[in-house]
Amino acid sequence: MTRIRDAMPVLHRSEQRLAETILNFPGNLAGYTATELARIANVSNATVTRFVRKIGYASFEEARQAVRAEQMAGTALFRVAGDGGEASGKLARHAAKSQVNIEQTLMSMDETQVDALVAAMLSARRLWLIGFRAAQPFARYLGWQVLQVRADVVILPRDGETLAESLAGIAPGDCVILFALRRPPRVLDALGAALGRSGAAVAVIGDIAGLSALPARWHLPCATSGAGALFDHSGVMALCGMLASGMIDRADIAGRQRLSMIEDLHDSLDEL
Repeated sequence: MTRIRDAMPVLHRSEQRLAETILNFPGNLAGYTATELARIANVSNATVTRFVRKIGYASFEEARQAVRAEQMAGTALFRVAGDGGEASGKLARHAAKSQVNIEQTLMSMDETQVDALVAAMLSARRLWLIGFRAAQPFARYLGWQVLQVRADVVILPRDGETLAESLAGIAPGDCVILFALRRPPRVLDALGAALGRSGAAVAVIGDIAGLSALPARWHLPCATSGAGALFDHSGVMALCGMLASGMIDRADIAGRQRLSMIEDLHDSLDEL
């Protein structure tokens, strides 16, 4: 990505649009063909060819392999301490705790279950994301990210509605992700029971003691212990990012067409 940023001043407008597409959706260069990437960025295949040469690669395939190599190099487990000894100081303690929480959260996941959840999120009639208090920002973040490749995403609770008014719309064929982070509202158990009766495919993400007791197809526990007075939600955010990336990577033709349409609208509205 550094090569792309460094090359921005010398790129033509269409090449800059392609560069911005790649920078705004990290990993696309490795996950898409040259033709698919050209369609998403609304440029020609020739523009893709010129672009990869300007950032120092002989071909698109060489650039894609380089991105894949960078991604693989970043998959090693986090280390709590540096090579010189134990972490010390407030900043180091918080950084170390965040790293531990991310590692414990992601490494405890069953990859098969995560893939099944991603598939359900993509294929569902409607995707519902529910979060209260500290969990609400994660429901909103995940919802915002997956809107890139699918419509009909609902974040609950919604302003001005009772929970019952919203839940009445959940039906078989839907997918629901419930974020259950400490300290949850009293309604959580009743809500879990209602979701279980809805017929929807339900996933529960969180750190509460009774997480596995909530009726759900998938239970994804997160480590959230903090180095200070507050919980550390780095692992929750990492899981959200993984689910969103999984959806974008696995998006079918309709999902990629939606992504391309969004970028076209960004250009026509001059929003970004």
